[in-house]
Amino acid sequence: MDIDDIPIGRVLSRREALAFLGATGALLFLGCSDSSATSSDTGDASSSCVVRPELTEGPYYVDEELLRSDIRSDPSDGTIRPGALLALTFNVSRAAANACSPLAGAIVDLWHCDALGVYSDVSDPSFNTSGKKFLRGYQVTGSDGVARFTTIYPGWYQGRAVHIHFKIRSAASAASAYEFTSQLFFDDLLTDQVHATEPYASKGQRTLRNSGDGIYTSGGSQLVLDVTGTADGYAATFNIALDTA
Repeated sequence: MDIDDIPIGRVLSRREALAFLGATGALLFLGCSDSSATSSDTGDASSSCVVRPELTEGPYYVDEELLRSDIRSDPSDGTIRPGALLALTFNVSRAAANACSPLAGAIVDLWHCDALGVYSDVSDPSFNTSGKKFLRGYQVTGSDGVARFTTIYPGWYQGRAVHIHFKIRSAASAASAYEFTSQLFFDDLLTDQVHATEPYASKGQRTLRNSGDGIYTSGGSQLVLDVTGTADGYAATFNIALDTA
């Protein structure tokens, strides 16, 4: 079970967060024209600047130092974790003084469970995958603030809705250090559709939807991926802006 620990890292102070998000938690889009200031997560980092809530890191983060875009395989033997293909793009921006620009050189870490709810490199009461490193990796944003990953649609495990963990942080040599940790969620109806197929279906019906997940209710509605179908699976683009000052 993913423990709801104290959130890790700090990007926005409470006052800054309220200024960006508003007392009701509504999103504010910065540096956008009227035509681009929508709730869509499509487009590039220059067209949308979206501040997101930070959520708990959870118990399964391991800094594997795996620089790779395709995180499906286990480096020890090359086997690929089965599941529906998910192409995930991060557009990372720097928000400052009511302006927005691509954040280059940001380290974007990604980790999540496989189709049967198992994490790699974890000793857990229900599984032991120590030494395995599937579904973990990081990318560094380019000058356009973009980081791309190839992974699979996550499965489920007891006590949590379907989710992906991510962390965005500065390089150790950066003049201004920052770290932001949160989670991505999925539309329940889409998850029902994906999980009705193998290998997901072999685990049985999941026990928790978004509305029943205590971590999701702390801001997860602002972290739901806008997933579209592709010829070979699914794709999503996630825009996020950080105050790195």
